[in-house]
Amino acid sequence: MAEKQDYYEMLGVSKGASKDEIKKAYRKLAMKYHPDRNPDDAEAEQKFKEIGEAYEVLGDDDKRAAYDRMGHAAFEQGGGMGGGFGGAGMGGMGGFGDIFEEMFGDMMGGRRGRQRGRGADLRYDMEISLEDAFWGKDTEIRVPAATTCETCEGSGAEPGSKPTTCGTCQGDGRVRAQQGFFTIERTCPACGGQGQVIDRPCKTCQGAGRRQEERTLQVSIPAGVEDGTRIRLAGEGEAGMRGAPSGDLYIFLGIEPHRIFERDGANIYCRVPIKMTTAALGGQIEVPAIDGSRARISVPEGTQPGQQFRLKGKGMPILRTERRGDMYVEVDVEVPRNLSKNQKELLRQFDEESTGEKTSPNSEGFFSKIKEFWEDLTE
Repeated sequence: MAEKQDYYEMLGVSKGASKDEIKKAYRKLAMKYHPDRNPDDAEAEQKFKEIGEAYEVLGDDDKRAAYDRMGHAAFEQGGGMGGGFGGAGMGGMGGFGDIFEEMFGDMMGGRRGRQRGRGADLRYDMEISLEDAFWGKDTEIRVPAATTCETCEGSGAEPGSKPTTCGTCQGDGRVRAQQGFFTIERTCPACGGQGQVIDRPCKTCQGAGRRQEERTLQVSIPAGVEDGTRIRLAGEGEAGMRGAPSGDLYIFLGIEPHRIFERDGANIYCRVPIKMTTAALGGQIEVPAIDGSRARISVPEGTQPGQQFRLKGKGMPILRTERRGDMYVEVDVEVPRNLSKNQKELLRQFDEESTGEKTSPNSEGFFSKIKEFWEDLTE
């Protein structure tokens, strides 16, 4: 008989490894060699059993201590640890059963809220205007999806007949097989995990309990939604197999660029060009707001390019509240073009009469700094 491999070597850890290190090494190897991931691979199945055996010993403080003292002899018949591993099952493995369920609960059909045959969730992308996002909108969408078959009412069976409990899995949808101290659970091959078999399939849906068609749905978009907002319509996804619950429909909203406004959260930004004379002498301008109203802004004398004016409460609605953001108007001072001879002459006279720092403090201050910079270089 071949000599049995050392458990520490089997898991790839040192003899001084901590429990967390042993657990981590086991998880990695168990995922690699699990039978569901290696179907019909006898070598992987054997390896899976061996690493499970190693973890059952090294993951238990008492068994590990006995193994460290006596090696494999501690678990041979009469070795003092209760007859080895045969027939241990999942119920007698303590922490090992917990890690096994943690790792393979979903893969093996664990009972943690599992809904067999639940329909798939669907995604629908919708583009709306900024105005629609401001006011909100009720609209219709058409969604192609699998819906419950009306002929058999989702059962998959021909009217007048009913599905029967699967004799292979007794309606559970899963079959189990004992392999050493493991209980391996797989989808029932007879019913495909449904737990029922159909002797007389519905002719309309061929036993699926659902059929493909296009549905019209009403969608209510609340005021204040932002780009990327997700709306969930529960139960409006694909119908489940043979009467199982339907999935959900998720609508993802995208907001189209606006020709005048830009949005940042609940605030609205608008860039407005004004004449050079209005910026210099002051005046009033009229701007539109996203709600369709008009707002008048008083532009003070000497307004500079990029200066912003805040209109409180003129922005977007804040979702599910009565409040609104603000609107910011940024002025863009426009330099005149295509001047007449007389206009040019007037500007020259203006330039000659300008007193530097008084009329253009920014430019005068900047060029004074440049002059000082050059003088410092020549010293």
